[in-house]
Amino acid sequence: MSRLRVLCFSISVDGYGAGPNQDLEHPLGVGGPEMFDWFFRTRTWTRMHGGEGGETGVDDDLSAKGFEGIGAWIMGRNMFGPIRGPWPDESWKGWWGEEPPYHTPVYVLTHHPRAPLPMKGGTEFRFVTEGIHSALEQAKDAARGKDVRLGGGVATIRQYLSAGLIDDLHLVLSPDLLGTGEHLLHGINIRALGYEIAEHVPGTHAISHITLRKRALNR
Repeated sequence: MSRLRVLCFSISVDGYGAGPNQDLEHPLGVGGPEMFDWFFRTRTWTRMHGGEGGETGVDDDLSAKGFEGIGAWIMGRNMFGPIRGPWPDESWKGWWGEEPPYHTPVYVLTHHPRAPLPMKGGTEFRFVTEGIHSALEQAKDAARGKDVRLGGGVATIRQYLSAGLIDDLHLVLSPDLLGTGEHLLHGINIRALGYEIAEHVPGTHAISHITLRKRALNR
């Protein structure tokens, strides 16, 4: 059965998952890229961009595993791009160039319809206006038994988490303080929702990799 998984999602020491003022020049918000320094160093990141080299170790191992067994993705519109409101045209195709790194169907949550957008390498962005449950149902159907990876951003993860729909939540604690931005867990009683710490391991450059997992109903 397909699981909904958040993998390799960076948060700062003070709990922020994105910086403030996201725009074309700051896709992760002001200060946001600092939280991904651990990832930018890895061999996985380098290979994703057609390069050679990059560091190995725990950070790289878990980054690579985050792409294994994934049959579809879900993301919020803010992760897809900085455009707000109705789509002015179909010129914006995401941050990733002509061949995004997903290589599966990607379901983008939005309030404004748009035709599916096929890209090189097997990625196809499909725009969902019916909400988080519909996107998850469509993604699981497309995944054909593989897992669905929930990419973000923060608001999208909070919606799925508050609804108790995430099976695994792998957070990467980055050695940074943002001070402001989008807080991932503020106001969410994650323990009351049935989540427990399943694993935590020290990172190479990240402070720690922490996996939260929803308890089985029969426990």
